[in-house]
Amino acid sequence: MPAATHVALIRGINVGGKNLVPMATLRTALEGAGFDGVRTYIQSGNVLLSAPKRDESAVAKSVERILEDAFGVTTVVVAISAATLRRSVKDAPKGFGAEPDRYHYDAAFLHPQLKSADALAAFGIRDGVDTAWAGKGIVYFRRLSELRTKSLMSKVVGTEHYRHMTIRNWRTTLRLVEMLDED
Repeated sequence: MPAATHVALIRGINVGGKNLVPMATLRTALEGAGFDGVRTYIQSGNVLLSAPKRDESAVAKSVERILEDAFGVTTVVVAISAATLRRSVKDAPKGFGAEPDRYHYDAAFLHPQLKSADALAAFGIRDGVDTAWAGKGIVYFRRLSELRTKSLMSKVVGTEHYRHMTIRNWRTTLRLVEMLDED
């Protein structure tokens, strides 16, 4: 199996009985569209694939088109290179993810046209609950677990910027890097 060159992060599938996309069928559809080494992780739209001659934008557009054509699902796909995902983990703020019993950690991956500073501004920050940092093509977000119901993180959902990002919990992000390293 060829090493994955990209990770396609699909927003809003298989959640609450909506936008149902069976992963086995998605893998078959992506392979039929010329992607190699297609693997998925959990049901929420994490796809590793090999497309060495395609850039991130071309991968995202292809996956979006396949979702529409094969499943009737119109949604956001953020495709990032394997190197970019690895760099996002390496460049995380010091200690990010280190206290999983105390904090919930998330990463918002951004379309290239959305600047990290603009995305960061779209998140709500409640003092004593939320902390966020802008990275390159990513926003790192931490919520105090015991007060997570008071978090303002979900404020981003109602913004224009939300249409140009997808959010993953940090454990999923780390697992995707592990899967890349298994190649």
